[in-house]
Amino acid sequence: MTTFDIDVASKVDDLLSRMTLEEKLAQIVGFWEGEEGDAVAPLQGENPLTGKLEDAMEHGLGHLTRVYGTTPVNADERAAWLWDKQRHLVKQTRLGIPALVHEECLTGLSAWKAATFPTPLAWGSAFDPELVESMGALIGDSMRALGIHQGLAPVLDVVRDPRWGRVEECIGEDPYLVGTVGTSYVRGLQSSGVHATLKHFVGYSASRAGRNFAPVHAGPRELADVLLLPFEMAVLDGNVRSVMHSYTDIDGMPVAADESLLTGVLRDQWGFDGVVVSDYFGVAFLHVLHEVARDHSDAAAQALTAGIDIELPTGDAYTAPLTQAIKDGRVDIALVDRAVRRALLQKQELGLLDETFEGPSPTGVDLDSPAHRAVARELAEKSVVLVSNNGVLPLDPTTVGKVAVIGPNAHRAAALFGCYSFANHVLAQRPGIEMGFEAPTVLEAIRSELGKSATYAHGCAVNDNDTSGFDEASSIASAADVAVVVVGDHAGLFGRGTVGEGCDTDDLELPGVQRALVEQVIATGTPVVLVMMTGRPYSVGWALDSCAAVIQSFFPGEEGSGAIAGVLSGRVNPSGRLSVTLPRSAGAQPYSYLHPKLGRGTDVTNLDSTPVAEFGHGLSYTAFAHTDLTVDAEVAADAVITASVTVTNTGQRHGEEVVQIYGHDTWASITRPVAQLLGYHRVALDPGESTVVTFNVPTTRLAFSNRSMKRVVEPGEIELWTGTCEQRHASASVTLVGDVHEVTVASPRWTTATST
Repeated sequence: MTTFDIDVASKVDDLLSRMTLEEKLAQIVGFWEGEEGDAVAPLQGENPLTGKLEDAMEHGLGHLTRVYGTTPVNADERAAWLWDKQRHLVKQTRLGIPALVHEECLTGLSAWKAATFPTPLAWGSAFDPELVESMGALIGDSMRALGIHQGLAPVLDVVRDPRWGRVEECIGEDPYLVGTVGTSYVRGLQSSGVHATLKHFVGYSASRAGRNFAPVHAGPRELADVLLLPFEMAVLDGNVRSVMHSYTDIDGMPVAADESLLTGVLRDQWGFDGVVVSDYFGVAFLHVLHEVARDHSDAAAQALTAGIDIELPTGDAYTAPLTQAIKDGRVDIALVDRAVRRALLQKQELGLLDETFEGPSPTGVDLDSPAHRAVARELAEKSVVLVSNNGVLPLDPTTVGKVAVIGPNAHRAAALFGCYSFANHVLAQRPGIEMGFEAPTVLEAIRSELGKSATYAHGCAVNDNDTSGFDEASSIASAADVAVVVVGDHAGLFGRGTVGEGCDTDDLELPGVQRALVEQVIATGTPVVLVMMTGRPYSVGWALDSCAAVIQSFFPGEEGSGAIAGVLSGRVNPSGRLSVTLPRSAGAQPYSYLHPKLGRGTDVTNLDSTPVAEFGHGLSYTAFAHTDLTVDAEVAADAVITASVTVTNTGQRHGEEVVQIYGHDTWASITRPVAQLLGYHRVALDPGESTVVTFNVPTTRLAFSNRSMKRVVEPGEIELWTGTCEQRHASASVTLVGDVHEVTVASPRWTTATST
């Protein structure tokens, strides 16, 4: 946790002591100067952006909301505007406190012409936290250069149901993977002097039937052992400075009003000392949607009491309604002072209380530099997953023959990006405005990669029933030696896409008539390579049975088409591993690889939930052998398990292996998963080369909430293996001995790994 020195605390306390009520409330709200029709937040039309900025700044201002992020503005011009407003706050308000500026930054800074990186599902599939940290630092550099202080990312929701539209914003279905990768993003972003904001604390992804905003009925053990774990890691190990509450309710209790979570767990248990911000309009939703507050005044009282310090995007409840609650005696002014003090400490930590903005505003900031592109390219390449391959791949450019490229995502740049990219978040509502940076389509990248003019047919749209393009697709496929069919999603908001915020599904078939298109191309007899660019995993068992190869890419960003083309040609040896299960069917949901023995239960039910491809799966153009997994026979229950395995490249070309180690508690007081990821490590090996990978796994990785809801490590036998959650390449076992070990917040959470 951050320790504030005496001088800083005294300065903040002095400011607080001199503030009027109006000045205090001004510091705990934002102001959003949006445009009419900008539907980029839920129920935005029912929470109109009213008032003038000049009026809102009369007594100071806590946050300026998305200055760059909701309309295409020239960065130089907008920075000049921002510096002018900040100078006004410094010179024309009584206390001279600048505003904190926040933006979305889930796949890069959400601003016009800024670099757009792969989505978090792709971060997870890359299994490379260090690379994600580098990406975070680059994003933070861009933000800081433009006068932005806080980013609303990362999303640490653990995927529980692929039908949920916001799956694409998540890192994966394993809490440890989410925690390690997400914490690395926090470290990267905050290394640039920008504060990260964890989303969405907590339970949002466990909604019933995968519907946005739907109630959550997770039990306290699922909450503690799965959903809270990544947040705990980012707070304790990443020293994150901001947390955003979840919109949902858990067992009838809205998180925005839940003091046991926002204060009890977050602050009292974990020691978090940053700020808690509301998700947009989340305080008002206590009245409007949850109906646990009589009006906005009551909503303000409940949220502030629970521990929400800052109301975003505007002051719907923390202004006049909260003033009334204070005057009526329903809110103790001490709660306001608590929130204001946290807000001021954050501004001091960011250097804002000493900032004058007297210098010139920035100009010429390169938001898509060669460094941005290099990291975007590497992350895209490492995240592409080769799901199946009967030998047709790679396509040697010198011998491949005629290539047909078909499908709705083959020649559409927007197909590369997620919902929170500027392209799909903002520009989708402003047709005709250029994207502002290079992002070749898959078709263009294939033509460049293979050095020949591949034929092309659109085939169908992402999500309608028009099959009029099928015959053209069949024709060019029949004339080709191989057909690359590029299908998937279109990311959008609130029903404007097939995936994204408010774009849930009750069907895990490919949207529209895309499956029918693929099957018609398969019927030509030409080998089909299916490329899926999606924001969720789809049920594609039929494709694995009938396509020559299947590639999964989760919205790979501005360099993504080159990464896909590189995998097709063999220039890139695929090393991505699935961060989410490819499901059997929608009827098998919700499903997680972290299930107990009865979670699959094919002997006791007629419904098969066996996944099409499991978490951690991914093929390569070379082969790797895992041998000699060694571990001590006994380890104390409060110690560290040291396990070593020899990994050898037994194939004919250089490649990278993601070495994953799993465990299973064979006998416990509570049902345990049949497989649990304990650690992972990337290694690069030449043909014939071997390395020994050593994992140091704290026994706390095997901890769980026991029958008394205490998190413990129990003694007993643990099965260990490397491979995937389904495939055991090398196996061993260890017995934990001694007394039951009760885990505390000071206990280690990270597995370390080395290769020699």
